[in-house]
Amino acid sequence: MAAVLSADHPVDARRVLLVAATLLAFCVVGLGAYVRLSDAGLGCPDWPGCYGHLVGVPDVVLGAAHDPARAWKEMIHRYCAGTLGLLVLALAVQAWRRHIRPLATGLLAALVVFQALLGMWTVTLLLKPIVVTAHLLGGMATLALLAWLTLDARATGTVLPTPARPLARAALLALVAQIALGGWVSSNYAALACADFPTCQGSWWPAMDFGDAFRLRRELGDLSFAALTAIHWSHRLWAAVVLLTVGALALRLWRAPPWRKAGQALAALLMLQVALGVANVLLALPLALAVAHNLGAALLLVALVALNFRRG
Repeated sequence: MAAVLSADHPVDARRVLLVAATLLAFCVVGLGAYVRLSDAGLGCPDWPGCYGHLVGVPDVVLGAAHDPARAWKEMIHRYCAGTLGLLVLALAVQAWRRHIRPLATGLLAALVVFQALLGMWTVTLLLKPIVVTAHLLGGMATLALLAWLTLDARATGTVLPTPARPLARAALLALVAQIALGGWVSSNYAALACADFPTCQGSWWPAMDFGDAFRLRRELGDLSFAALTAIHWSHRLWAAVVLLTVGALALRLWRAPPWRKAGQALAALLMLQVALGVANVLLALPLALAVAHNLGAALLLVALVALNFRRG
């Protein structure tokens, strides 16, 4: 390992760092979902430490009315995110010294710094929905950019056929919009606004307030049930768009022999994500399935980034 990371092997070192950072970014996305969905986002009321301590959860919390388990969840997420930040810093230094994708790596470093600020504001602004959603999107963007850089670092690679590229771009854009809607559902605790499927509250068009649902500048909890229903229903409706676009891309790849396995893998990921979404509704959002749904979105994002990748 030391030889691989030495200055004599800059390309190999960069690949190792990129793979490690991408895998860690995926874990951080999952941990972030776990913290948010287990209601541990304010497990530590300060930032970057916990009750004034940078390492561990202090004894004063263990003897207070606070839940130390929630505090530990939050701190473990912060430690992993901090480690990811150090990996990205190493990549940025290497990119600057070796002139390897300095702009893209610099953008990645800036994104990670902004993510840290969003993490701080998530706590100091008491889980304001727009900040929590932006933090989720920033994590997904970090993962996507790391995946792109990892693909770019490979010596060889295949490029999607020209006829399939517009559909691949449309599928990626549709998924990004769905991830944003999913983040808005989660940050507003609207996942249980509809407890049945495929209808919502026994209706195909329940009472909804779309104007209030997408009012961005407000505090957590400042929503009517009709607005929560509108948020949930919007996520479901856009899921149909994602199903059609990503499904069409998977089918087109499936029918092309060189891309058949990629099409099958994409279809499998899509069906798994749909099944997880339905199961979360019918089973009242069990924590494991809810986190899996977030990770499924991350896997689909990486898959579509890979299919849209073009070296240049």
